[in-house]
Amino acid sequence: MVLNEMSGDGSEQEENKGLEPDVIARGNILESFTESQEARELINNLRSVHEDLILRETAIQKFNVIMNKYQEQPHLLDAHLEWMLNLLLGIIRDEASSPSLVHLSFQFLYIISKVRGYKPFLRLFPHEVVDVQPVLDMLVYQNPKDYETWETRYMLLLWLSVTCLIPFDLAKLDGNISSPEGCTRVPIMDRILMVAKSYLVVSDKARDAAAVLVSKFITRPDVKQKRMADFLDWTLSTLSKSSFHTMEGTIVMDGMLQALAQLFKHGKREDCLPYASTVLECLDNCKLSESNHTLLRKLGVKLVQRLGLTFLKPKVAKWRYQRGFRSLAANLQISTVGPVAPKAMNAASVTEEEEEEEEYDIPGDVENVVEQLLIGLKDKDTIVRWSAAKGIGRLTGRLPKELADEVVGSVLDCFSFQETDNSWHGGCLALAELGRRGLLLPSRLSDVVPVILKGLSYDEKRGACSVGSNVRDAACYISWAFARAYDPLELRPFVNQISSALVIAAVFDRDINCRRAASAAFQENVGRQGTFPHGIDILTAADYFAVGNRINCFLNISVYIAGFPEYTHPMIDHLANMKINHWDGVIREFSAKALHNLTPQAPEYMVNKVLPKLLPLAVGTDLHTRHGAILACAEITHALSKLAEENKRSITSYLDEKILEGLKQIHVELCCRQLYRGLGGELMRPAVCTLIEKLSLSKMPFREDPIIDGWQWLINDSLRNLHLVSSNARQQIKESAVSALAALCNEYYCSEGGANPAQQDELVKQYISDLQSSEEMIQCGFSLALGALPRFLLKGRLQEVLEGLKRVSCISPRHVSFAESRKDGLKAIAKVCLTVGVKGEGSPTEFVCKTNVAQIYNTLLDGLNDYTTDSRGDVGAWVREAAMTSLMEVTLLLTQNEPELIDANVSKRIMCCLAQQSAEKIDRFRAHAGTVFLTLLYFDKPPVPHVPHREDLEQIFPRSEAVTFNWNAPSQAFPKITQLLDFPAYRYHVLTGLTVSVGGLTESTVRCSSQSLFDYLKRIQINMEAMSSFCETLLQVFEDNLLNDRVSVPLLKMLDQILANGCFDVFVTEENHPFPMKLLKLCIDESRKSKDIQKLRSSIAVFCGLIQFPGDMRKKVLFQLFLLLCHPFPIIRKTAASQVYEMLITYSDIAEPDVIEEAMTILSDTNWDAELVVVRKQRNCLCDLMKVPKPQLVTKST
Repeated sequence: MVLNEMSGDGSEQEENKGLEPDVIARGNILESFTESQEARELINNLRSVHEDLILRETAIQKFNVIMNKYQEQPHLLDAHLEWMLNLLLGIIRDEASSPSLVHLSFQFLYIISKVRGYKPFLRLFPHEVVDVQPVLDMLVYQNPKDYETWETRYMLLLWLSVTCLIPFDLAKLDGNISSPEGCTRVPIMDRILMVAKSYLVVSDKARDAAAVLVSKFITRPDVKQKRMADFLDWTLSTLSKSSFHTMEGTIVMDGMLQALAQLFKHGKREDCLPYASTVLECLDNCKLSESNHTLLRKLGVKLVQRLGLTFLKPKVAKWRYQRGFRSLAANLQISTVGPVAPKAMNAASVTEEEEEEEEYDIPGDVENVVEQLLIGLKDKDTIVRWSAAKGIGRLTGRLPKELADEVVGSVLDCFSFQETDNSWHGGCLALAELGRRGLLLPSRLSDVVPVILKGLSYDEKRGACSVGSNVRDAACYISWAFARAYDPLELRPFVNQISSALVIAAVFDRDINCRRAASAAFQENVGRQGTFPHGIDILTAADYFAVGNRINCFLNISVYIAGFPEYTHPMIDHLANMKINHWDGVIREFSAKALHNLTPQAPEYMVNKVLPKLLPLAVGTDLHTRHGAILACAEITHALSKLAEENKRSITSYLDEKILEGLKQIHVELCCRQLYRGLGGELMRPAVCTLIEKLSLSKMPFREDPIIDGWQWLINDSLRNLHLVSSNARQQIKESAVSALAALCNEYYCSEGGANPAQQDELVKQYISDLQSSEEMIQCGFSLALGALPRFLLKGRLQEVLEGLKRVSCISPRHVSFAESRKDGLKAIAKVCLTVGVKGEGSPTEFVCKTNVAQIYNTLLDGLNDYTTDSRGDVGAWVREAAMTSLMEVTLLLTQNEPELIDANVSKRIMCCLAQQSAEKIDRFRAHAGTVFLTLLYFDKPPVPHVPHREDLEQIFPRSEAVTFNWNAPSQAFPKITQLLDFPAYRYHVLTGLTVSVGGLTESTVRCSSQSLFDYLKRIQINMEAMSSFCETLLQVFEDNLLNDRVSVPLLKMLDQILANGCFDVFVTEENHPFPMKLLKLCIDESRKSKDIQKLRSSIAVFCGLIQFPGDMRKKVLFQLFLLLCHPFPIIRKTAASQVYEMLITYSDIAEPDVIEEAMTILSDTNWDAELVVVRKQRNCLCDLMKVPKPQLVTKST
């Protein structure tokens, strides 16, 4: 793009608004070449590293990393280029340097030239007469086909392009060209030309350097006389023989075009003019515009413009517009002081005398050149259009005024409605170039400004997306260029239009790069022109960084800017005309919300102009327009109702009968035309539900109107057909329908005596029966619908509703995988409780009371044990998250109203279960559990009753850290949560949670959790009572989760780590201690008959760790290990053999040394992949050696 330096295609980074400025500001913060010493050392060490491939690659990589830091600020290298070049050339010129060392030096030279650019680098090369021959010889010795040494050839060609500029006739360097053998040596001039020609057709980077060499060499006075014509003849013939349809032909054409473009750039006009027409004719015959190769088309456009400049005399057009007064301070004063007298401004008004120019004939070829450049403006690639635009600008500057005006007219033809976005983009670039160069006279501004305004909002729909962001960006570039080019008096008639269009682009454009480009253009106009209304105030709110966040632009910045009357109506019109029909649904939603926020600025305009325009669109034929218009009608109506409420007026004081009828007819019309069906219905349903919600909140006078039944039907139908909707749209439809239901019931179903019994009975019964559907999505929808019902509809039906939601929230054999419905059921229970309120002695059909509070808590606490997994992963985590949130909401509700209803046992269960979740492995859910845990701990209005060990918890989690504590970070969470193992009330649950984390898969979680657990165990080593209590809890966790792979497999992994870290060394001194005996029994029970490879391997590791405990234990452990040596799975046999081998090395005291040695020999020499019959013999030998009973084969009963 043109204005800003942003990379990418305008993709949004909305969520990282806090980080974005830092990322951008990081670009240009270097102050000097700080790594100069490191670079010097790397260059000095080249002689010692070039022979070793690894060291050589390391040196190149390091140098690359150093240099690449300066890609955006290469000028910082300028002071250091000379010494780097001298050091490297010293190595290259040293005759003792090997070819690999020379090439390595050239690689370093190439890296420097790549970062700094070859032009400033070239003049530092030695370019004396004595350098010509050595450089040429070195180049001749190179192999053009060696793909590994292309950097050497590239740099040598560049070096030669400098040395060949010596101010002496090259013939003098030849001397006596007769060699002693009588053969004639080739003159240096021909040798250089041969080298240049040979490298113009290679496929690597050397081709670019050869073009540079040609441009410098052919333009020498002595060479151009003798060789220029021949060279051009060779180039054109090669070009005409080549075809861009083949790879080889493309490479050759690229080289020829580069050479010609460089030649016509650096050559004198009088030297090149005789050949220009021939070159142009040859170029026409090549038909490069038909090529698919972007670079060939770009080079063609570049060469065409160079030819055009050759045809025209180099001069500055006297007729061009020149802005005379350039004081920014004076420009800023214009808006406050008023227009300055024309005399003071000294704007360059062109007089008739100045327009008189030296007349000369314009060659006919110029028309051909201009035509090709205009075609280039419409090319499909940006770099070609940009090159053509620059060419148009340069060429127009040399044309007479009348012809130049014709070119401007031709450029303006690019903006017809028939042209593509490529043509618009190229035209914008060309206009910006013409304006920047003063070639667009003020008389043309009336034609150009409308084009700019269209360009700033250009957005053409293509399929499911649109094109035009590059056009809008280029239109911002025009605005930026015009601000610098024209006197404020010239642009004054167009100020309001341009300022409004730029503000709209800066705030409402979809793409971040366009918003920033518009903001930059607006800023330039404020500074240079000084005539933009409220420019400084707007810039403060909508600067480059502020417009980076799209939500902020639409909903906040727009409101501030609309406060200035000059911008209010244009902004509203843009949203209503251009954005509510945008292809991106997010933009349509933002636009509707923006209209809601802008309504207070112009309520009459909204009622009289905008709503009458939107209502027909809301039932129109275009899907996107219909969707956006419905949302906009809803938001504007809601905003008007708020205004009416503030002014203590009725909504009907703003909306007349026609508009009210139009709002009612939206649903009726869509229903009649069956527009709720199919994919279009996925947009219409949530949009109309939003309309229902906003009209209900606006208290529309529709009570007892038939439309209410129609709206209710839509809500019910949307919830009942959720399973038929695509997964992307389900959530939005569900949320919109539930929100609409809540608003509709509150406004239209409530009478003075409460709910209509028949209506209540029908609605609640119907929703409870729908909870029993066999479709998960239907259960989800109607669960949330029950949760959204107002209190007067739940009165007398609370017990039925809670029973229905309980059935949905509990795991049933038929609906194990219905995690989403369980999640929504738990959410709904909490919402129902919050709606009906608490009354300890109240009726269970109306309030949360002592009769039903236990049932509610049991349902919510059961949700914390949902660990369902399916192909999507741990879907039970959604249920646990909802259960935690619901528990917090219900507990805080009871605490604030009837704290005595919270039983001590319930409070303990809640805190313990939350502590368990706070110790588990998934960061997101651990963080949520920790947040809920601390919320309940520190709630003090009044405090939650019966929290176990409250004072100790407040010491572990200080109140000052409660907000900043990062539960997501394992390094912060686990050291804190592990301290809860000190308290008996929490120990079982925390250890259960830690087990899953320590035995998990995520490295950071495993590392931090295991380290915290080991630290705790080492701390309690000396306290036998605490150690025994921990071990009892560990055995209890193991026993309770026997054969529950979710806990037992991680527990085995955790036991392996604990045993390996010596955390149970206190039990080693006592023979047959009951703890390891019980542990062994549980491990045996867990692994018996298992076919789970992971579990068996973990069991082997635990058995090997248990060998450290003396007594009968060892025989039993060895028996289990030897049993596994004959497991049916070869991988288990091999793992067991390997682990037993390591065990015997570690615990060599379990038998005599010679027995250990012999056992290790058997273990290492046996092929445990072999047949079981063979393996069993070896296993039995080990049993005999270690005096362990041999396992007996059990014959299966048939």
